[in-house]
Amino acid sequence: MVFSKELLKCYFSINRRFPKLSQAIFNNIRIVLCQTSHPGNIGSAARAIKTMGLKHLYLVKPDIFPDKQATALATGAADLLESAIVTQTLSEALSGCAFAIGLSARKRYLSHDTVNAREAALQASKIAASQPVAFVFGTEMSGLSNAELDCCQLLAMIPANPEYSSLNLAAAVQVVCYELRMAILEGKISVPESLELATNDELERFYAHLEETLMHIGYLNPKAPKKLSERLRRIYARARLEKEEVNLLRGVLTLTQEPRKHTKY
Repeated sequence: MVFSKELLKCYFSINRRFPKLSQAIFNNIRIVLCQTSHPGNIGSAARAIKTMGLKHLYLVKPDIFPDKQATALATGAADLLESAIVTQTLSEALSGCAFAIGLSARKRYLSHDTVNAREAALQASKIAASQPVAFVFGTEMSGLSNAELDCCQLLAMIPANPEYSSLNLAAAVQVVCYELRMAILEGKISVPESLELATNDELERFYAHLEETLMHIGYLNPKAPKKLSERLRRIYARARLEKEEVNLLRGVLTLTQEPRKHTKY
């Protein structure tokens, strides 16, 4: 891929002004592939990732990995396959992440905020200046499940031809990684704010605490939960909770289960 002289000048300008910031953004972005069925797609995705300067590949329950076909299609990016982290759950792959963006090829009737890949890359890059973020891709046949999307705070789509929007997994990864790189090349990333978003681990502990509290007060019936937990997750996903906010909410949940009177009142 060839970049214009203007974009290259912009890139080097950013690196001169914020060399550590630029490197931190690349280091804080991970690409997560969920239940990939074809090992060749993993290799091709690794090539796409490395081409755009990203380094971190996570694989959630791949059908076949490692595999010689993945290595063959990586074409020079075999080092990413060697360093890839394989997990059994998406939650494990998102451990430590402050923000996760799920990719979808179709409009989902969920309450997630939905943006195009370019806007998603810009938002993610700003957060990645100080905290880890992830782009999550589903299986080739059906994409991400609703349960997997519930682990994400944002939904992104690639605005492809509506008459034929089917993109190969590696091609979708290439588009997203390109948009991430361009977000940096165009100089739209500023020095990060001091606000610290809650990590995926902290959010999962909060959701478990919330569910426990709702059962304790009789609001959630574990035998007939319907979609209450999923809807609550999406409410808080849109809020993009900070670390301190999660601590505050968990304090409220604790006192909801075990009320106590303040001696001051």
